[in-house]
Amino acid sequence: MDEKQFDDFYTASFARITGQLYAMIGDRDEAQECVQEAFVRAWTHRRKLSQADHPEAWVRTTAYRLAVSRWRRTRLSRRPADRAVSPPTQTEASDETRVALVTALRQLPEAQRQALVLHHLCDLPVHDVAREVGVPEGTVKARLSRGRAALAVLLSPDTQSDPGAHHV
Repeated sequence: MDEKQFDDFYTASFARITGQLYAMIGDRDEAQECVQEAFVRAWTHRRKLSQADHPEAWVRTTAYRLAVSRWRRTRLSRRPADRAVSPPTQTEASDETRVALVTALRQLPEAQRQALVLHHLCDLPVHDVAREVGVPEGTVKARLSRGRAALAVLLSPDTQSDPGAHHV
């Protein structure tokens, strides 16, 4: 992949991948930073990337892994010194300006959220989602089913009017 081809790939894919990662992680700034970093890495691997069947999937997966890694580092740095005697830390309430879907997606388990975003927002068929996340197709189908059911509850009008209704 030469410089022009890479620039065209970046121009065609950056906004789409950023939107997809935002839906997966719920933080637009973090999504942009991780996608930018993923493209930096893609540039250094552009020969291998030009031979890949799905270069956009490679960038998206790299960006997602960067986001998870950054989240883990941040979480570890905020952890109390003695977790055995400290109460568990509470996560912040979601920002009111976030769209309802992203807010609901953030409440799902990571695996379900990732499957839903890849299948419905990235328009990947189940077998491509399975390949991208490294699990059997049946596992992806189960995650999609459970995720859709959970989203139906989270996005129902009753839940929208009382955001704490389904929390313990």
